[in-house]
Amino acid sequence: MTERPGSPDRNDPADVLNRHCACRFTDVSALDRALGEGADESFVAALHAERPNLFAAQPVFIGENERTVMAEVVRAVERVTALPTYRERALANAPAIARIDHGERGVLFGYDFHLSDDGPKLIEINTNAGGSLLAYGLSRAQVACCESVDHAFAIATDLAGLDERLVSMFRVEHQRARPGEELRHVAIVDEAPDAQFLAPEFALFVRLFEANGVRATVAAPSELVFADGRLRLRDGGDVIDLVYNRLTDFTLAAEPQRPLVEAYTAGVVALTPNPRAHALFADKACLAWLSDAAVLRSMGAEQADVALLGQAIPTTRTLVDDDPETLWRERKGWFFKPRDGFGSRAAYRGDKLTRRVFESIVQAKDRYVAQRLVPPRERIVQHGDGAGDAILLKFDLRNYVFDGDVLLVAARLYDGQTTNFRTERGGFAAVYAPRI
Repeated sequence: MTERPGSPDRNDPADVLNRHCACRFTDVSALDRALGEGADESFVAALHAERPNLFAAQPVFIGENERTVMAEVVRAVERVTALPTYRERALANAPAIARIDHGERGVLFGYDFHLSDDGPKLIEINTNAGGSLLAYGLSRAQVACCESVDHAFAIATDLAGLDERLVSMFRVEHQRARPGEELRHVAIVDEAPDAQFLAPEFALFVRLFEANGVRATVAAPSELVFADGRLRLRDGGDVIDLVYNRLTDFTLAAEPQRPLVEAYTAGVVALTPNPRAHALFADKACLAWLSDAAVLRSMGAEQADVALLGQAIPTTRTLVDDDPETLWRERKGWFFKPRDGFGSRAAYRGDKLTRRVFESIVQAKDRYVAQRLVPPRERIVQHGDGAGDAILLKFDLRNYVFDGDVLLVAARLYDGQTTNFRTERGGFAAVYAPRI
């Protein structure tokens, strides 16, 4: 272990390891095997060459209580968002397409947390969270640095059978939307998919589906057509049963999405996640209601959920009724986020905000929220085994969730205002929790 001078005096074993143990856990050879299974060698080589900051060498450690609380918060959010009063409010001003309900719940939500001295804080919910298979491969490629750590800690998620659970998740979604039909063909849809930063994950999903007897195609919206009452590939006309939606046009408003919208509206294709899921969970105005005890009580939420969410979700508010000058004076205590933002785009810490950018936020205030700032915890990292090269990076925790169940917990190490996958030594990190 590498001692870091000047660290806070916390005695929790997980926090001590995060601050003092800079040992490498990621076995690169094992990672290459996990990601490259069923692919040619060029896949893994290109992955490392083109995305050098995708994977961290060090894991993140969390306490058992932190793991438990995150899972409890996820379940509480799922209970509240199922209330008719909540849904009526969330969908009241949503686009018409968000009110379509064919039964899909949405696969692989990302519940993102920062750790604080009084517990995990839910800072964001994403309905098209990327990186699950990359984080899964990384989790499978960890080797504890020493016997004492290995005795006390293990990967925070049970990885046994996770492949099957991930595929089953899509089968469940398909049955919800198209009862009695067989899932034969999945389209993984994103704008210019080959150019996406997480494009390698699309290839991993194709291999996962095909290994489980389901055909999979990666496609842009322009490659789809609605013909003869079904959604099809434009080239060849093959029928698509389910679309795994990775688009960030959350309301599917752009013209290239028209065939997908037509098929989804007609109920002839399962779409997961979909605009309804985004309106109910990922519009950041939802966090303003979920963090407000009075609003939750007015919706009929159970008192235990009101108390838990009030503790675990930083106060979040929409900016429509805020006085700009007061908000400017208080900005250092807030983080400003676009309601439909993704990938940390156009999100700003108040203490880093310029007046010019602040004015642009005020101009678009109906599309922004302010969230009480919760500084992220830090993790010591280094290139090799020498202590002199150690630095501190920030981290958040992402819980990949389906139907309220946490399938996988991963971390992201970074420097700067937000996660970025541009930080040397940063990227996805495995998460360890105490052995039970």
